[in-house]
Amino acid sequence: MAPTLATAFARRWWMAVTAIVENLLFSAVLLGWGSLLIMLKSEGFYSYLCTEEGNSSSSHNLSLSAPKETLDDYIDEEVEVVGLGNGVEMRPLAPVDGPLRMNGWLICKEQDEMLNLAFTVGSFLLSAITLPLGIVMDKYGPRKLRLLGSTCFGLSCLLIAYGAYKPNELSVLIFIALTFNGFGGMCMTFTSLTLPNMFGNLRSTFIALMIGSYASSAVTFPGVKVIYDFGAPFITILVVWAACAGLVFLNCFFNWPMEPFPGPEDMDYTVKIKFSWLGFDHKITGKQFYQQVTTVGRRLSVGSNLKQKELITKDANKLCLSTMDLEMDSKPQEESPSFLKTIITPLFLLSLVTMSITQLRLLFYMGAMNSVLESLTDGDLNTVSLYSSIFGVLQLLCLMTTPVIGQIMDWKLKDCSDGEEEKEPLSKDEPKKKRRDRKTQKVTNALRAFFLTNFLLVGFGVTSLIPNLPLQIVSFILHTVVRGFIHSAVGGLYAAVYPSSLFGSLTGMQSLVSAVFSLLQQPLFLAMMGPLGGDPLWVNVGLLALSLLGFLLPLYLVWYRRTLNKEQEQKRDNMTIYVKINGTNIPEAFV
Repeated sequence: MAPTLATAFARRWWMAVTAIVENLLFSAVLLGWGSLLIMLKSEGFYSYLCTEEGNSSSSHNLSLSAPKETLDDYIDEEVEVVGLGNGVEMRPLAPVDGPLRMNGWLICKEQDEMLNLAFTVGSFLLSAITLPLGIVMDKYGPRKLRLLGSTCFGLSCLLIAYGAYKPNELSVLIFIALTFNGFGGMCMTFTSLTLPNMFGNLRSTFIALMIGSYASSAVTFPGVKVIYDFGAPFITILVVWAACAGLVFLNCFFNWPMEPFPGPEDMDYTVKIKFSWLGFDHKITGKQFYQQVTTVGRRLSVGSNLKQKELITKDANKLCLSTMDLEMDSKPQEESPSFLKTIITPLFLLSLVTMSITQLRLLFYMGAMNSVLESLTDGDLNTVSLYSSIFGVLQLLCLMTTPVIGQIMDWKLKDCSDGEEEKEPLSKDEPKKKRRDRKTQKVTNALRAFFLTNFLLVGFGVTSLIPNLPLQIVSFILHTVVRGFIHSAVGGLYAAVYPSSLFGSLTGMQSLVSAVFSLLQQPLFLAMMGPLGGDPLWVNVGLLALSLLGFLLPLYLVWYRRTLNKEQEQKRDNMTIYVKINGTNIPEAFV
């Protein structure tokens, strides 16, 4: 039985903590592709695409047949050494240019390209599926999607394990498995983004925490690789992981409600008052409470006006208090913009440009990282494995740094209002001061967040251009921080500017467009491995130039903030035509 919203609110801290842990272990784990790629090669996925280049058997020859070749043209194989007596040992030798092996399986460029294609498909679904997910979630709530996501993730683990059982025949299952992995992971991530609605003014901070845990999930496969390197069977690891996904299913089943989580501007979970003394006994919350009290106060104040007393006699039933009072007819609310009108606004379009470019930049680096590291280390697979593990561990920085963007997005929001005056002036002669406008402050915060994120993205592009192995650790750090910052900034921007009822749909549309754009990583990877001979220099130069377009969004936010300030000034000027009556500060009429 699904809990109610009130029950879910009482459990919000448990749900938030478990959602962060679940995102770390089950959401975008595919982002730790570098470590997974090494394990898949070690298990022989698509190894049959590699050939011995003329050798008739899978074992290397123990004798040398080419008289013109020297010992420098050969490398030692890590195989059993044969003792010949008197301290003389014989070990098999293989040409430097010969086929490479990992855990006994052949590895080659064709294998890399096929597995990278599977990664492209999985990472595409990791983002592209969010549009239908957002539409469904906005209408039906997150519960069913989270249950489906945990099921798909567990199934993906079982498919990879089954493929590892017979890799020569079942390597194709990696495409299906990564498809389920991307879909299930995004269901987990996307549903957790609505949970911060229950935390009021800290909404952007909790959105950042959820996105940080999503981005930090790239550390999961490096962690799995550490267990794998200690000798744990690959298939056993995946089966246990699938069983843990079942625990996520049970947690969602018992704690997540059927209804969508209302935004903080739509409901205040903490206010529950019975109005039996006013003639009805139902419960109202949040803005409805404020509107109800305002309506009742205005109706009770009409007794001092004779003309309004006549209206009371004529229409006495309007003083009767009932559930209809919740419909607040004193001031019609502005209608929320439609989804189609919202997606063509300049603000949303520029956010698509910024997110698409950043996503392509980050995903290309992840997909090509192992190949780049191999070129920097002259094919030293142990060093490549070490740096891949370092990259994976650094993904935890996402969880630690995204609250920074959350705090930037929530900066001084507690000191803001919707244009209301403070209750008490400093003196009788001084006019009452206006508090900061909330929407203007949100735009200002978003401006700072996007400027910082794009600055770090450009720095990442510069460090990627320098072919220095130790410097790549700086690139790893910047890559991780930017990935967490950009998702948190975009999510915070949508939560700040657009209605909460459109949050899922807008985030889904943004993810879909950026996912389609990120498909360019595959032709870029093929160009790097083919015509460019494995050198990513010119691809990185082009992506660095493209990333400068990300500054268009903060520049537009500067103009948008000025527009909001002008609207506020115009609103204050218009307020001078109102006449205050009944000894209150509420404008009731104008002349």
